[in-house]
Amino acid sequence: MNNIALACVAVLGLLLFGLGLLVSMMRFREGTTSGCAEDPANLLHKLIRAHGNTAEYVPFLAVLFLFLGARSPSTVTVSLMVIATLCRYLLVLGLVAYPTMAKPNPLRFVGGLGTYAAGIGLCLALLR
Repeated sequence: MNNIALACVAVLGLLLFGLGLLVSMMRFREGTTSGCAEDPANLLHKLIRAHGNTAEYVPFLAVLFLFLGARSPSTVTVSLMVIATLCRYLLVLGLVAYPTMAKPNPLRFVGGLGTYAAGIGLCLALLR
């Protein structure tokens, strides 16, 4: 098994579970058991969206990383794993660190586009 693939899966798992913990902590702090304000500048709203988006992509990326990582991946494939992992973090930063989600920002753009490009590249690597 490729160690970089395993490290990427671990780092993505930390992102997913860390965001889940942050959402729970914010809900407790605000006394909210479900839902949140629909304000794109509200921190809980941003964290919920970041966690939801992460939960949509990380499981399939982890499957790709583990499958490809177990088959002596090429340098290009390992690079795509690292790029996808970094892009997931950029996207989360773009959602949470900016004042509002109502306006696009460069981190969200690069994070989203990079996730799509690296994900497609990894899917194509399955066909080799």
